[in-house]
Amino acid sequence: MQLELKNEYLTLKVNSTGAELRQIRENKDGTDYLHNGDPTWWKYCSPVLFPIVGKVKGGKYVVDGKTYELPQHGLARTSEFTQVFASNDTCAFELTYSDETLKIYPYKFKLIISYTLVGKSVTVTWNVVNLDDKDIYFSIGGHPALKCPIVKGESFDDYYLDFHTDEHCENMQTDSEVLFLHTRNKDLDGQTMNLNYEMFKDGVHVFDNLKTGTITLRSKKSPKAISLSAPSYPYMGIWSPEKCGAPFVCVEPWYGHADYADFNGEFKDREGVVKVLKGKNFKTGYTFTIA
Repeated sequence: MQLELKNEYLTLKVNSTGAELRQIRENKDGTDYLHNGDPTWWKYCSPVLFPIVGKVKGGKYVVDGKTYELPQHGLARTSEFTQVFASNDTCAFELTYSDETLKIYPYKFKLIISYTLVGKSVTVTWNVVNLDDKDIYFSIGGHPALKCPIVKGESFDDYYLDFHTDEHCENMQTDSEVLFLHTRNKDLDGQTMNLNYEMFKDGVHVFDNLKTGTITLRSKKSPKAISLSAPSYPYMGIWSPEKCGAPFVCVEPWYGHADYADFNGEFKDREGVVKVLKGKNFKTGYTFTIA
């Protein structure tokens, strides 16, 4: 099922599968700001990553001494959500644990994902509710694929990311399996990161010490731009497929990340994991704004 939201400025489309945002379109001229899901490059547009971001080592992880298996980025992006609210400019979907989810993720939870249109902004909200009789642990993240180039006739190389402040950050390096290493390299020095396909030949760029809360995709040739504001997130990923030519760049706010290559502990001990106490919830979000 696909739901459409619309206000004076923007039209959104949201799929019930994954509660995934599939379109951000500017009404006045039909400009799209998200990748269209062409599977030639990537079948997703803006999946929600839960209860892991990236990979667990070998596809397996341990909870209370028992081994479970999860695919990359977890179960939410391929699960069917239930619509619980819809108006012209707001919608909400929820996913609740089941016997099937407990086989691969042994915690009782409810994940509520909502989208709200206000002017030229889209606010994404995630609410993870602990329904278990114990503390639960998870990671959660966004993977929005921002259309690049935005304007027809421009190229990927015509665009850059504006961090709105001078940054001096090192990239958390990964191995060939996209598991993290305990090494870093200098990657971001200044306010902007010029985009080119060569920069993604070694995979994702991940920062854990950004000062900024807002990153804007801008063109050097035209005024079209889209900002992603996620000030509370401890990790930010920047990615485009290693196969050159993909018409998008992902700007990804995360709570948590893939395992380290040498990690052998319990799920609750993974770096960046979120803990929610019995009877409590964890609520966070981020916002897109069209220039």
